[in-house]
Amino acid sequence: MSGSTVYECLTYRNENINRALEALRAGKMIQIYDSDSREGETDLVIPAKAVTFKDVKWMRKDAGGLICVAVDPVASKQLRLPFMAELVREAGKTSDVLGEIVEKEGDLKYDSHSSFSLWVNHRETRTGIPDNERALTIRKIGEITEKKLSGDEIHFGDEFRTPGHVALLRAADGLLDDRKGQTELSVALARMAGITPAMVVCEMLDDSNGKALSKEDSKEYGKEHGLVFLEGQEIVEAYMKWTSLE
Repeated sequence: MSGSTVYECLTYRNENINRALEALRAGKMIQIYDSDSREGETDLVIPAKAVTFKDVKWMRKDAGGLICVAVDPVASKQLRLPFMAELVREAGKTSDVLGEIVEKEGDLKYDSHSSFSLWVNHRETRTGIPDNERALTIRKIGEITEKKLSGDEIHFGDEFRTPGHVALLRAADGLLDDRKGQTELSVALARMAGITPAMVVCEMLDDSNGKALSKEDSKEYGKEHGLVFLEGQEIVEAYMKWTSLE
């Protein structure tokens, strides 16, 4: 990625995009709302390499959803990360129970398939669940993604074990051309920002009604905490412009 490409991206006509990219390059949190026609949810999003235990606590307490790490599709293939559905489907060949419950076409009301891959802990963790241990696992995922994309020889199992407490999400091969979920939207932003494309995402939930936090309430939260709020379509449009500049 050339410096000029990043510069053009950082001066995109949508000021929301500019501010979001600058925040991500500084390792700060932002918000992404996918769309009314998909999950209709807002996620807190931050680069994996920048995560501290305080960020995990923030997401756990103020967002409340599942803390996951979205990994670039190229890195996912190089690291040989499988889709969880593929693993269960293969295991289902010898297990009637698994064969019955594995995700099938039409199961998801908002998409054709999920992006879940493995659930891991870093080998330096003990139980893997405390905020500091999850933060370590997350940062290490960011680091191994960067190393693999840089051409380093990496063996995923040397650093991680499964099952664990950090869910990995494998972005679609064609990224936003194939799927426009939080996984792909966050990784697309990372590419545009010129940072390691491993991003932490966590859904914002509403304590008062048991549902996802509404877009309006999510925006209000963002204003109170100085967070950039992006709509999925804004990211799609900016990414299309960015890819045309490559």
